[in-house]
Amino acid sequence: MYRKSGLRPVKQMLMILVFVLVCPAMVFAEQKYKRSYEEYSLPDVVLVNQDGKRVGLKSLIEVGRPVVVDFIYATCTTICPVLSAGYVNLQNKIADPKQRPLMISISIDPENDNPKKMKEYLKRYNAKPGWEFLTGSRADIDRVMRAFNAYIPDKMSHYPLNLIRSPKDGKWTRLLGILSSGEFLKEYMAVVNR
Repeated sequence: MYRKSGLRPVKQMLMILVFVLVCPAMVFAEQKYKRSYEEYSLPDVVLVNQDGKRVGLKSLIEVGRPVVVDFIYATCTTICPVLSAGYVNLQNKIADPKQRPLMISISIDPENDNPKKMKEYLKRYNAKPGWEFLTGSRADIDRVMRAFNAYIPDKMSHYPLNLIRSPKDGKWTRLLGILSSGEFLKEYMAVVNR
C-alpha cells in the first residue's frame, strides 16, 4: 500500500536513514579550500558573450574594478551551479557600486555553449548586469585556461575554481575548492580592501 507521498514505507525509512547518516557529515564537515596569490599573463583573445557581442578578454579584465573569473558550462549539474550560486550571492550582497565586481564565467564547453544557451543560463540564476558569460573557439578557450593554470582535457574533469583580480595591483587571488557564500564574500572583500 502506498502512502500519500507515493513511496513505500521501506523506501521512506531508507531515505530517512540516508539523511540521518549522510547529512550530519555534510553539515558539520569543515569546508576546505585552498587560497594562493598569483600573477597571470593573459592571451589577447576575442571571445563572445551571452549577447553575441565580441569582446577582448584582456581589455574586459583590465578595468578599474575588481574582477571575478570562473570556468563553467551551461549544462553542468554538479560544480557549476554551486559556483554560480556564489556569483548570485556576491551580486546580491555588494551594495556599493564601487565595490561591485565584474564577474566573468568562461565556458569550458565552447562546442555547445552558444550565446542563446549562455543567456538562458544567466536568466536561470537571475544574473544582474555585470556578469558576463563568455565562449569562443576551442583553441582560444584552451589558451585562456592554460593562462590561468586551469587547463582540463574535457569538461567532465573540471573542478571548483574562483579567481579574484585586485584592481589596485592586478594580482589574482586563486580559490581552489568549494566555498560557502560567506567565505566567498569574505575572500572577495579581502581583495577589495587590500
